[in-house]
Amino acid sequence: MLNRRTFLGAGAAATTAYAAASFVPAWAQNAPNFGTPTLPNPGFRRAKVGDVEVIALLDGVARRPLGEEFVKNAPLAEVRALLASQGLSTDYIDVPFTPFLIVAGGRRILMDTGLGEFGGPTTGKLLAQLSAAGFQPGDIDTVLISHYHGDHINGLRNKAGEFVFAKAKVMVPAAEHAFWMDDVKMAAAPEAMKGAFNNVRRTFAQMPAGMLQPFEAGVEVAPGIRSIAAYGHTPGHTLFQLQSAGQSFFYIADLTNVPALFARNPDWAVTFDMDAEAARKVRREMFQRIVDSKAMVGGFHFPFPALGRMAPSGQGYAFQPAA
Repeated sequence: MLNRRTFLGAGAAATTAYAAASFVPAWAQNAPNFGTPTLPNPGFRRAKVGDVEVIALLDGVARRPLGEEFVKNAPLAEVRALLASQGLSTDYIDVPFTPFLIVAGGRRILMDTGLGEFGGPTTGKLLAQLSAAGFQPGDIDTVLISHYHGDHINGLRNKAGEFVFAKAKVMVPAAEHAFWMDDVKMAAAPEAMKGAFNNVRRTFAQMPAGMLQPFEAGVEVAPGIRSIAAYGHTPGHTLFQLQSAGQSFFYIADLTNVPALFARNPDWAVTFDMDAEAARKVRREMFQRIVDSKAMVGGFHFPFPALGRMAPSGQGYAFQPAA
């Protein structure tokens, strides 16, 4: 594991050699020839779930070209046809990044952290949105991490190595932490993945005692918030269900990247899923569970406001944004 002294040096090396897989994931980089996405203003949205407030905080949007590799098991022509049927571009994909803040009594619980200082100019807006919504980093008492991809964990530390949410405990899925911190798995990983392993070590190196708190799947991680194993996208990918006063909210993290594609066709596999078959299975199961429970849903890569409902549509499901 990296220590404080080697933090910056290792970070620089990882940035140079593995930028696409670590500090700035490929899906978090704009393709200039397709223009720059316009960010909504304000970039936060509040919703009530029972007695609890849920706030979507847009960290930014990246625009990436749509190529054959994006959907691994469907012809590009079919992918473009589905996008066109919804009035979306067939040349590029806009990928938003949206953490969520839960305000419950005196608790301030942040779900995922965005790209922090390591993304492009149209990302890294989380702290500004947090401030606009009336909160500061020191107000956060708990950070819940869904999985260890860079766009979910890079906001934990800044480029100087300082912890952004210094007063918060950082709760992480035990299965996810075990995988990415396994030196044997890192040594056996393809070169293209080693940057992601390095980035995990950069992020979690020498957290103060008591800050890092792994949890097992299915446990209550905070009052009214339960973790749900949704393995496939990554080995420990985890969702969170909030329940309050008879109402429910599911934060589904990366259960689907681009709901216009992978909710409408849950059997399609995005290039980022590490175990495509497991991801497809859990995607269908969770979307049906959400529909059956009439719950509100929040998706990290959903179009702003990233809050809404899921409804059956054809062979899959459609995201209905909150008004």
